[in-house]
Amino acid sequence: MIVTEVMPRSLAACEVLTAEGREWLRERYHRSDAEYVRLNMITTLTGAASGSDGTSETLTSRVDRRVLGVIRADADVVLVGAQSVRAEGYVVPRTARLAVVTSSGDLSGHRLSLGPDATPDRVLLVCPAEAAARLAERTSQYGVQIVPVPGGSHLEPRAIIEALAARGYTRIVCEGGPSLATQFADAGVIDEYCVTVAPVVEPADRPFLNPGIRPDTEVVGALVDEAGFSYLRLRVRR
Repeated sequence: MIVTEVMPRSLAACEVLTAEGREWLRERYHRSDAEYVRLNMITTLTGAASGSDGTSETLTSRVDRRVLGVIRADADVVLVGAQSVRAEGYVVPRTARLAVVTSSGDLSGHRLSLGPDATPDRVLLVCPAEAAARLAERTSQYGVQIVPVPGGSHLEPRAIIEALAARGYTRIVCEGGPSLATQFADAGVIDEYCVTVAPVVEPADRPFLNPGIRPDTEVVGALVDEAGFSYLRLRVRR
């Protein structure tokens, strides 16, 4: 699948499903800074975050998954809400750790492939400090690491980031879902928005992102592929 770079306007093109193509994408998505928060999500032309099956699987493509892999490989941790874990059936990323934000500890429907012998550094359960002991007992069979966050049951994005940074995870990619993504956008903690737009007109019950503020962003990258998907990078001006 050929992908063309339209911003910056190099019009460079590459077959990205090859080893050389992965490196081509890596050069465009790599961030050299030691600390950042990226939002990476897919949406339709109508703003939907999921397809007819209620997941993003019916929206994504091989190129989108390749971009996803490149973004994850650049990060320390993939941050996602527990509701998305249940809906999407998340698997543990091959490179970055997976941090699940939850207050209940309910990981039903997951495909985390964790058991008694799992190392506890691959999956982090980010939860209110007051619930940490209870969730540790409830999820002990999964082999997860509990990351308590100070504050009440509503976890603040900045407190989540600080709790992860205290464990050395400072390069964060947030993959939503819509509620978590919106909380991070409204908190002003996102440094870069990486958005795949699928060429699909899908009924949208709720948008993939519904911020109450408009961040000051600039487009720093735009790719398009032969199937009509576009891959945008918007960086927040500080």
